[in-house]
Amino acid sequence: MTNEEILKRCNAITKNTLMETLSIEYTEIGKNYLAAKMPVNSKVYQPDGVLHGGAMVALAESVGSAAAIVFLDPTKFSIRGIEISANHVRSIKSGYVFAKAMSIHLGKTTQVWDIKITDKDNRLISAVKLTTLALPKSS
Repeated sequence: MTNEEILKRCNAITKNTLMETLSIEYTEIGKNYLAAKMPVNSKVYQPDGVLHGGAMVALAESVGSAAAIVFLDPTKFSIRGIEISANHVRSIKSGYVFAKAMSIHLGKTTQVWDIKITDKDNRLISAVKLTTLALPKSS
């Protein structure tokens, strides 16, 4: 499967999910990473008009979990996030945020992902670490 086909599949399976609600779009895939973007607008604001930290965590877990399944066999495994840690270092009021999940550890059972969320000028908005668990699917 080509990278373009993988991205198309990732975006297709977000229908009727939180990813669709937040308008998360998978944009790029490489040897050890997956990237996505999310618009910053009133749908994802906290009450004072800036991007909600929970929306950033949802973006990070979405791209990290999708990356985990892309780099494993989705016919054999389901992925679950088991731990996430986020440090929000800058606020943003408009535009897009961009998340890039890069693998730190790709084990048979657990995977660890470093996810950087940046703005259009590549300034760090949030630094996230996600651990995922690969659950074997029953045949």
